[in-house]
This record gives sequence, C-alpha cells and structure tokens, in this order.
Amino acid sequence: MALLTVQGVTMRYGGRESSSTQVVLEDISFDLSEREFLVVIGPSGCGKTTLLHLIAGFAHPVGGRIELQGRPVREPGSDRVVVFQQPWLYPWLSVRENVAFGLSLAGRRKVDWDKVDSMIAVVGLAGFERHAPYELSGGMQQRVALARALVMSPKILLMDEPFGALDAQTRHQLQEFLLKLWEELDVAVVFITHDIEEAILLGDRILVMGARPGRIALELDVKLSRPRDEATTLSPAFIELRRRALDTLREVSLGAAGIRVQAS
Repeated sequence: MALLTVQGVTMRYGGRESSSTQVVLEDISFDLSEREFLVVIGPSGCGKTTLLHLIAGFAHPVGGRIELQGRPVREPGSDRVVVFQQPWLYPWLSVRENVAFGLSLAGRRKVDWDKVDSMIAVVGLAGFERHAPYELSGGMQQRVALARALVMSPKILLMDEPFGALDAQTRHQLQEFLLKLWEELDVAVVFITHDIEEAILLGDRILVMGARPGRIALELDVKLSRPRDEATTLSPAFIELRRRALDTLREVSLGAAGIRVQAS
C-alpha cells in the first residue's frame, strides 16, 4: 500500500454556477511511497501550493480522493506537516519555544523538552535554544521551522518552496542539509520548487505540472546516484532530465497562451 494516494483530484474555487469559478487542479493522480522524496515543479499559478494544502488537509477537493495509508484525508494532522517559504517564527518566543509550539498546539499536555532539544541539535542549532528569531540568519530561521515540523514525527513533510527566499549559497547549504536529514529520518517529502536543478538534485521523482488548470504533464524518475553535487549537474543524465523538464514547461506554458509547439 502506498503511503499517500492522490486519485483524480480536482479543485475549483467559486460555485459551480458562478461566472468567476476557477478550476485550479484537474484530475491529479499519483502515489507517494514511504521515505520517497517527491518534487513538484510547474509554472506560477498551476496549483502546486493548492495541491500541498489539499494533502495537508487545509482544504478539500471537489472531486477525487486523497488517502493516507488507506484513510481519507479530511483535516490537518501531525502526520503531515508543512514548511513554508517564510519560517513564520514567533518573534516573542525563543528558538526552543518556537520548536515546541507545534507540540503544544497539538494538544500535548506535557511538552517533551528532551525531544525538542534533541531536534534542535539535529538541525545544527545546539547552543541557540534561548536566542530570539531576529538574532538568527535567514538560513538558521528556516532550520528552526524545519525542527518545529520534524519534532512532530510526521509521516510526510510538505515543503512549499522552503529555500526560495534565501541567497544562493545558503540555499545550496540547506539543500545538502535537508538531504542528510531525510536520509537519517523515517519521513517522506513532497517538495515544491520553481528551480529545475534543485528538483533534480533533491528528488527521487519529479512531477511537472502544466498551466492552470493544473495537470501532471510529465513524470520523471531521477535515477542519479546519491549524494549529488555540482559535478552531478554536468552529467549527461542530469542534462537530459533538465532538457525534458524544460521542454515540457515550455510546451505547457506556450500551449496555455494558445501557441502550439513541439518539444525538441
């Protein structure tokens, strides 16, 4: 049984009879295996974030089904946690209190502070437990957000362009850091990005989505050995994956504008 099943999912905003109805996603289907790193890429407005919110249980599709280990996803849960592009830390709370916030929000009567401190150490922030968020760099703040998510022991980590607001060097460092964490922890990842190279460097599999209404235009299995680094980007296999993804994105973007093209 797949860890997550997304079958025939369609999402629209506005009533069926409304002239302002917008179909955001249409007939999206895929499975997610345990410990798989799945990356979703696509043009702006294609519904990537909406898909993530549906998996998280923040909203419900108007058609199709989403199941976690065979059970329908009807609401948010600690088995699916989201890391956003912005860390969204509480400035009046310390690093330690921010990491523990999800545990307290989940209704735990007693926070396991040993677990909190252990996760802070796992993300490389031991010694910063008492610091305020504004005393940390952007990359360190995103590590706090990651620790806050992982301390919940989720089955699936949902990441919405988590490194998009960071400079190139910090982004590269956190990509490597995330992969090390993922290899050590029992968690699957659904990762959204606009960056094709990031998608290939991180993912086991890539879903390329078309323009609105969002559909899966291409599925790529990334059979590159790990660990992957800058040298990987020069390999023929990497270059071919990038070409196929770029061709598909170009085709769906021009197709949405009414221009018919043929991928090379």
